[in-house]
Amino acid sequence: MLHFTKMNGAGNDFVMIDNRDGTLQLDRATIARLCDRHRGIGADGLLMVEPSEQGADFRMRYYNADGGEAEMCGNGARCFGRFAGQLSGKTDAVSFETMAGVITARFKGDGVQIAMSQPHSLQLDTPLELAGETHPVHFLNTGVPHAVVFVENLEAVDVHKLGAALRYHAHFAPKGTNANFAVPVDSQTIAIRTYERGVEGETLACGTGMVASALLFHERTGAASPIRVKVRGGDTLEVAFEAAPDGYRQVQLTGPADFVFTGSIAL
Repeated sequence: MLHFTKMNGAGNDFVMIDNRDGTLQLDRATIARLCDRHRGIGADGLLMVEPSEQGADFRMRYYNADGGEAEMCGNGARCFGRFAGQLSGKTDAVSFETMAGVITARFKGDGVQIAMSQPHSLQLDTPLELAGETHPVHFLNTGVPHAVVFVENLEAVDVHKLGAALRYHAHFAPKGTNANFAVPVDSQTIAIRTYERGVEGETLACGTGMVASALLFHERTGAASPIRVKVRGGDTLEVAFEAAPDGYRQVQLTGPADFVFTGSIAL
């Protein structure tokens, strides 16, 4: 039997597993089955707590719902921080290694603030054809790759159709990209919808997508830090940053990380 905890971060849901002893080995098919909403636990992804290899408190392994391992997940990292803190008894902060670098999670009441890895690979206003129309597409890697299209009417966007067109576009080959659609709400707030690579559909939130969209909103408008981001799940999160000539520093994402339930499932 596999013991797990289910967590939710702004609408993104995750299966959390304690693998600090390093004995658990899950293959891609098993992870996909655990994340399956009809035949498993159901989740956007699975996270495992493992021993650190580089001097942090823990190592975070993140797997998308299709079972493929990914570099980073912002909402998952907040949940991971809260889960690892509970396992270890740490009440102020924890650090953990990811494929995108070392992340620190600080506990702020009911919320968690994570210090993100430094964004890179900024691209602005790349004209790409999506479903027969040309759109100016922006790009930023915030631990994982994110393409962002700013739109006038967020509700009218066919996220599945346009998101899949972006996710698999030749411009982002061979690994593809996550796809975000964003609209300004006011001078310091945007609303977004996200098509996640690995989930292959729209999710209620995506932490790295929020960060990418907020920083690209700053690029387009000069909006000051922090920028508020409203997500499909109904929450509003906050992205803080320092803009520098060579990029962004001290990028932080603050939002909820909630325990849902614990359980056991036969493998």
